[in-house]
Amino acid sequence: MNPAPSAPAPSDAELNSLAAIALHAAYADGAKDERERAHLRELAAKIAGDRIDPAALDRAALSGPAPFAEMVKPLATPAIRRYAYEIAVSVAAADGVHSDGEAAYLRALASALGLPAADASTIAADANAIAGASAAAAGGTARVSPDAAALDQAIVNAAITNAALELLPETLASMAILPLQARLVYRIGQAHGYDLDQGHIKEFVATLGVGLAGQYLEQFGRKVLGGILGSVLGGLGRSIGRQTASSGMAFATTWAIGQVAKQYYGGGRTLDAAKLKAAFAPLLEQGQTLVQRYSGEIAERAKTINVRNLPSLVSGA
Repeated sequence: MNPAPSAPAPSDAELNSLAAIALHAAYADGAKDERERAHLRELAAKIAGDRIDPAALDRAALSGPAPFAEMVKPLATPAIRRYAYEIAVSVAAADGVHSDGEAAYLRALASALGLPAADASTIAADANAIAGASAAAAGGTARVSPDAAALDQAIVNAAITNAALELLPETLASMAILPLQARLVYRIGQAHGYDLDQGHIKEFVATLGVGLAGQYLEQFGRKVLGGILGSVLGGLGRSIGRQTASSGMAFATTWAIGQVAKQYYGGGRTLDAAKLKAAFAPLLEQGQTLVQRYSGEIAERAKTINVRNLPSLVSGA
């Protein structure tokens, strides 16, 4: 059987539109500081190299209300318009349930994109359910004598699950990766006697250089640079082979976050921000070398995940 033809790559105008929509979503809560904005600009630049100007997009995103009509104009097909909305929903939900400002932005975006109100509402509600599941699952009794082997297995299991999620064709599946990472940090902290809140976990992950909204933009950039986005927008779906890079990075990032968290909380939270970030980089590289070892388990896990049950998957992690 001949392989399906590749869909055309998105145009410069489409890329700029998608990036602008994502950045406006990232800033919709009004809570991004300069450190986060610089990281988002860097990630936006990865989307298509010199095909977009991330600094100009950043300035536009901060200059006033989102120019919805202008942003959505290059997006001509229903598929790319829905994808743009899903990206915005993902970015907005990266650090928790949508705030009032984020919800207002998403409603206006859905209207400008011409999405059916019921569809847009369902996508946003599903994202909120996934984001809220991590916080709702917090609680329990903290332990101060953790089982090191059990923690290592929990880290590997979380990494396998997140890699499997990136193999799935639904954008909704990727939304569960960050809450699962947050749940992993919470479990590791709890095992060492620390009862963590969402704000602390968000700051911990951001300190490592893998901020929440930034991870979604980076996933988006990998899909574009890997030629995957064209297939999504062309309606051909994402094959497991074409998702290998993105899935592998989800595994490595999750594994490295878990290992750094184990060092940090196991050592009494004595590492400063610079040492945390320095510890993360080599662990991320090590995580990338482990992907192949677990490739079979990742593929099998992907077969068992029901996207409609993602909130239960997160809360039970």
